[in-house]
Amino acid sequence: MELFGKEVRDINQEVRRMKRHNFKNLKIWKDGISLVSENYKLTKTFPKFEVFSLSSQMNRCAVSIPSNIAEGSSKSTNKHFSKYLEDSLGSAFEWETQLIIAFNAAYISKEEFQRLEEKITTLQRMITGFKNGLD
Repeated sequence: MELFGKEVRDINQEVRRMKRHNFKNLKIWKDGISLVSENYKLTKTFPKFEVFSLSSQMNRCAVSIPSNIAEGSSKSTNKHFSKYLEDSLGSAFEWETQLIIAFNAAYISKEEFQRLEEKITTLQRMITGFKNGLD
């Protein structure tokens, strides 16, 4: 009978742990989703010849940021979640690099570049801080 009680406690503990990391409640996920929306609006303004190159790459990176946060939140340990946060952070730095490329190619204004660069660096800091809080 005690074995059953232990199993129930283990399941309850797992449910509490999963609720603690509900991705829809995480500010880093919400900000990532916001970045995706802004990114799609931005890349629609790029030259048509960029559809299958820079635009596509930026879209994939932007989507990867909140997607990795969501996927990681389903993992059973903070160590596993942390790995997905690291992947999300990598995508954030990759997207920032592509933003710089878009600016250098004169696809976006200096003001738009500065606004989006501030947004992505803030998100990078937030993901890093959240990840460090898991360790």
